[in-house]
Amino acid sequence: MAQHASFASLNVGDGPAPLVFGPLTRTDFVRYAGASHDFNPNHHDEIYATERGNKTVFGMGMLAAGYGGRLMTDWFGVPALRRLRIRFASRFWPGDVLTATGKVMAKNEADGVLECEFTLVNQDGEVIVRGDATVAPRT
Repeated sequence: MAQHASFASLNVGDGPAPLVFGPLTRTDFVRYAGASHDFNPNHHDEIYATERGNKTVFGMGMLAAGYGGRLMTDWFGVPALRRLRIRFASRFWPGDVLTATGKVMAKNEADGVLECEFTLVNQDGEVIVRGDATVAPRT
């Protein structure tokens, strides 16, 4: 069983080890399309995507959001997650490497809840997704 962070062990500013995803491939996008039923051709059809002004196909925002969710659930466990919000900042492309990092922003001793933020950036440091979460980890 995975060891998850406890409320008592964390302070404001603490974070998990970064998670790295990629280099991402078109196959990753197609697999996610099948799992999510997001069959927008911008994510798998080169001709369609480039005719609409894109340099190539690009990844689904919710795929990157899922990577952010994974950072949080790997850190705290699924049952601890109370709220997860995502803000899409930029597109990502085949060949990109996304790195997810996070940190505790606030610790509420009264109710045992942590407020956290996370970010996914590509290999150039460009922000792809920002998010925040409320978690209630074990004590």
